[in-house]
Amino acid sequence: MSKSFYITTPIYYPNAAPHVGTAYTTIICDVVARYKRLLGYDVTFLTGVDEHGQKIQQAAEKNGFTPQQWVDKMSLNFTTLWEKLNISNTDFMRTTQQRHINSVKEIVKTVNEKGDIYRGEYSGKYCVSEETFVPENQLVDGKYMGKEVIDVKETSYFFKLSKYGDKLLKYIEENPNFIKPESKKNEVIAFIKQGLQDLSISRTVFDWGIPLELEEGHVIYVWFDALTNYLTGAKYSEDKGRFEDIWINGEVNHVVGKDILRFHAIIWPAMLMSAGIPLPQTIAAHGWWTVEGEKMSKSLGNVIDPAKEVDKYGLDAFRYYLMREATFGHDADYSKKSMIQRINSDLANDLGNLLNRTIGMQKKYFDLEVVLNEDNKEIDNELKNLWDKTLKELDKHMNEYQFSEALKDIWKFISRLNKYIDECEPWKLAKEEDKKNRLSTVMYNLVEGLYKIAIIISPFMSQTAQKMINQLGLIEDVTKVKLKKFKEWGIYPIGNKLKEPEPIFPRIDLEEIEDEEKEEFNSDLEIENSITINDFGKIEMKVVQIEKVSKVENTDKLLKFIVNTGTEKRQIVSGIAKWYKKEEELIGKKVMAVLNLEPVKLKGEISQGMLLTTVEKKKIKLIFIDENVKLGANVK
Repeated sequence: MSKSFYITTPIYYPNAAPHVGTAYTTIICDVVARYKRLLGYDVTFLTGVDEHGQKIQQAAEKNGFTPQQWVDKMSLNFTTLWEKLNISNTDFMRTTQQRHINSVKEIVKTVNEKGDIYRGEYSGKYCVSEETFVPENQLVDGKYMGKEVIDVKETSYFFKLSKYGDKLLKYIEENPNFIKPESKKNEVIAFIKQGLQDLSISRTVFDWGIPLELEEGHVIYVWFDALTNYLTGAKYSEDKGRFEDIWINGEVNHVVGKDILRFHAIIWPAMLMSAGIPLPQTIAAHGWWTVEGEKMSKSLGNVIDPAKEVDKYGLDAFRYYLMREATFGHDADYSKKSMIQRINSDLANDLGNLLNRTIGMQKKYFDLEVVLNEDNKEIDNELKNLWDKTLKELDKHMNEYQFSEALKDIWKFISRLNKYIDECEPWKLAKEEDKKNRLSTVMYNLVEGLYKIAIIISPFMSQTAQKMINQLGLIEDVTKVKLKKFKEWGIYPIGNKLKEPEPIFPRIDLEEIEDEEKEEFNSDLEIENSITINDFGKIEMKVVQIEKVSKVENTDKLLKFIVNTGTEKRQIVSGIAKWYKKEEELIGKKVMAVLNLEPVKLKGEISQGMLLTTVEKKKIKLIFIDENVKLGANVK
C-alpha cells in the first residue's frame, strides 16, 4: 500500500469572497498534492470553510439570513473558485457538518478527561473580526492587528495551554522541519518563551456554534472548533482504521498564512499533545500579497479577484505566476507588468517556443514520426546528466516548499534544451545525408526532454502538461502517471507520431490588456443578491424626523426613537448607540427609514421600522437628509 500523505489548507471564513491570498494558499496545497501523487503517495487533500462563530452570526443577521442559510450561500464562492482553479482536493470541510461536530465533541471529551479543561471567568479584550481573545501585551494603540477589540466578561471553560509551553519548545527543537520557514519558527519560539496563557474555549454571548456538553448555554470557541477540522478530514470520528493510515502512519502537513501561524504552531499542537494524538510533520506558513506595491484592501479597491485574472491571462499562467513570483514565507507583490513578462518570457518564449520548434522540425524532417538511429555525442550525456540533477533539486525544493526555486530548476532544463537546439543545429544536419542518424538522435532527445518537462510541470500547470502530452502524440492522463517511470532516459516510444503544433501560451500585449481595463464600466458585471425593480418597489422608504431618543434599558447597543413620518408617529429601535454617545443631539434631525417592515420586539421594545445607515470601516452612521426636504417624502 502507498504511504499516506495528508495536506490541508486552513479552513476559510466564508463571510468574504476568496481573493488572491486564499487562492495562493490553496494552489500551494494543490501543487504539493499533485507532486506527491506523481511520486506514488496516497494523497488526502483537505480544504474547506469555517462556518461557526460570532462573526458569521452577525454577518448573517446583517444580511437578512439565518446563519445556516448564510454559510450555505457563501461556501459556494469557494467550491466554485476551486473548480475554476483546477484544485484537486479530495475533501471539502464545512464545520457545520455532523462528522465534524462529532470530532469536536470527541476531542473535547478526551482533553477534559485528561484534566486539561476547567471552568473559570474571562475578563478582557476580544477581537470579533479575528475570533480571538487578546492579551493586553498584544494590543497596539488599543487595537489588535489594526482591528477593533471589545471588552468581554463572561463565564468560560479554559484549556490549560500554559501547561504545554516547555513540551512545545522541546518538540520544536527535536523536529527542525516542524515549522517552515526557519524565520517563522524563530517567531513561534520567541512567543512561547514569553509564557503562554490558558485558552478560553467556550462562549455564552452567541449560540451559532457547537454546544459544549460540559454546561448548557456554552458553545465551543471557534479556534478549538476550527482546528479540529484537520482531524475530521482524516476520519478521526468516522473510521479509526483510516485515521490510523492518514494521521498516525502517514505524513501530515498544514499550510497556513503567517497571520494564523501561532494558532497552528502553538494551540493546535498543545491540543493534540493533550489528546494523545501525534503532531503533524510540518506546519508551513507563507507570506502575504501586496498589489502593485500597495497593501491589498477593499478601501483601496485593489483586491485581486482570482476568477477574473484566470479569465484575463489563463489558468495555468495565473498558477505559474503565483508559484514563481513568491518566495515561500516572504511577502510577494502582484503586478500586472511582471505577470505579462512571466507569460511572454518564461511561458511563451522558453516553453511554448521549445515545443513549437521541436514539433515543427520533427514534421519537416521526419513527417512527425519519432525515429531513432543512435549517434550519441558528449553533449547528449550532458543533457541526460542535467535531467538527473533536475529531479534531485526539484525534490529538495518541493519538500522545502520552495516552489519558486523548484520552477527555476525546471526552467534550467528547459533553457538547456533550447540551447541544445542552437548547439546541435538540426537544420544543418538535415542538409547532409550522412548526418541523418545524428539528426534523429538530436530530435529524439528534444521530444524525450519535452515529454519529461510535461510530467514535472504537471503539479503546477496540469492543463498545459496535458496539452503537451497530447501534442507529443500520446494519450496518457498526466494526473495518473508516476515520476518513477520518467527517471530513465529514452522512454518515448520510437515510431510514434507527433500531432500538429499549436501554441500553448500566446504572447500577451500589455497595451491591449490596459486598453481593455480602461473600459468605463464592466458590461459583464455580476450583481450579487440581485433584485428586480418590482422587488425594490415593495420597499416603502420615507424621510422621517426624530422627535425623541433614549437608550433601551439593559443594553449598551440599542437606542429607541420616536419618529414623525408625516402621517403618524412610530417607535423604531436601532443598534447604533455605540456611535452616538450624545443621542439627544439627534433630536430634530431628518433621516431615512424603511416603514413597511413587519414590527419586531428587541429587548422588550417594539420596533416599527428601520433607520437607514451607512457602514464604513465598521463605523455606522445615520443618513441625514437636508432640512428643506419635506417630511414624509418618498425615497425612490
